[in-house]
Amino acid sequence: MSKPIIAVVGRPNVGKSTLFNKLVGQRLSIVEDTPGVTRDRIYAEVEWAGHSVMMVDTGGIEPKTKDVILSQMRRQAQVAIDTADVIILVADIKTGVTATDHDVANMLIKSGKPIVLCVNKCDSLGEIPPDFYEFYNLGLGEPVAVSSVHGHGTGDLLDAAFSFLDFDKVDDGESDAVKVAVIGKPNVGKSSLVNRVCGEERAIVSDIAGTTRDATDAAVENQFGKFLFIDTAGIRRKSKVEEAIERYSVLRSYMAVDRAEVCILLIDALEGVTEQDTKIAGYAHEQGKGCIIAVNKWDALEKDDKTMDEFREKLQQDFSFMSYVPFVFISAKTGQRIDKLFEWILYVNEQNAIRIPTGRLNDVLAYATAKVQPPSDKGKRLRIFYMTQASTRPPTFVTFVNNKELFHFTYQRYLENQIRENFSLDGTPIRMIIRERGQGKGKD
Repeated sequence: MSKPIIAVVGRPNVGKSTLFNKLVGQRLSIVEDTPGVTRDRIYAEVEWAGHSVMMVDTGGIEPKTKDVILSQMRRQAQVAIDTADVIILVADIKTGVTATDHDVANMLIKSGKPIVLCVNKCDSLGEIPPDFYEFYNLGLGEPVAVSSVHGHGTGDLLDAAFSFLDFDKVDDGESDAVKVAVIGKPNVGKSSLVNRVCGEERAIVSDIAGTTRDATDAAVENQFGKFLFIDTAGIRRKSKVEEAIERYSVLRSYMAVDRAEVCILLIDALEGVTEQDTKIAGYAHEQGKGCIIAVNKWDALEKDDKTMDEFREKLQQDFSFMSYVPFVFISAKTGQRIDKLFEWILYVNEQNAIRIPTGRLNDVLAYATAKVQPPSDKGKRLRIFYMTQASTRPPTFVTFVNNKELFHFTYQRYLENQIRENFSLDGTPIRMIIRERGQGKGKD
């Protein structure tokens, strides 16, 4: 399974967003005294006691409201509740237990999910106020007294929430399998591709865009090895995302990218490349994932001997910011070039995790700088002392120089291309960090 999800819910204006910001350690949710400011769910990663979860902030729940906006907020909160592993219900000690608190508590009890009751705004240190004990009436067990403003009690709250989670099951069985996220716009054939590689009907396939609402896992073992395919809901333009459940699907898709090692961006051959395709690819690129662009429904396209070359040239233009990415022309329906796709998955995964010895790296650096001299400015020339690899996924290189300001981005791109060519780094972005010699250790 992927990272557990903890949802922060409650009626409006009890301090959910302030609590969320305190728990994640940064100001992500808008905090305002006006009820209903937080309307969409906001996700962030929270680490506690050596474990990591995804936490989601929700808009206030008014179970019996007829207001259109509040009704939409309730629907979004319900989606978060349905998909959460643990729910934190936030109440306000200053207002005491309200009828809405009872309604929300009953709504949560029906979900069958573990619930931690957080009584917020207990801002004074020392004795717990007598009003605190009336929250036992909600029937949710022992409440946790918290001050989201000052941070008092947040550790106890996280301890209580984490006690319901079994972290031994997180990513269980995935360690030796290549994790592959199948991403793209709605209705390009993502579920059909997952069904094809699985050899069985694992995901619902329909011509109606948005059939897949969640990210689902499918374990595959074949002659190429072990894989975990993550079929994601289609990612639409934000302006076109209207349903609460579909907003969640977009976030879930981005989470699938974060979790994957290789991303397959599926493009509809009949529709061609759209702006949304490049945005989805851009997110995978920014996250440093190995990437493959698979053009699906190739069997349905009328072709001649120039079609593939022309299509490839168009792809190279549209994805010029990812010049490293390979293109595969497939058909999930017929199985055309699916074996080739598996070969690319293995290769791209290998390149994304490659580690290059420092000696070989500096041999390439010496050759590259001899071939094209480093730039100079006002009589000062850039000197590159050496390069070493700092990390993988993506391959990240640290270059030590005499003056960072002289390291022009065009020369950096030149060196990146030299590394790519010499070590065949196809399908993976690479990062380059520039440091002045002695930086971080103090200069003489």
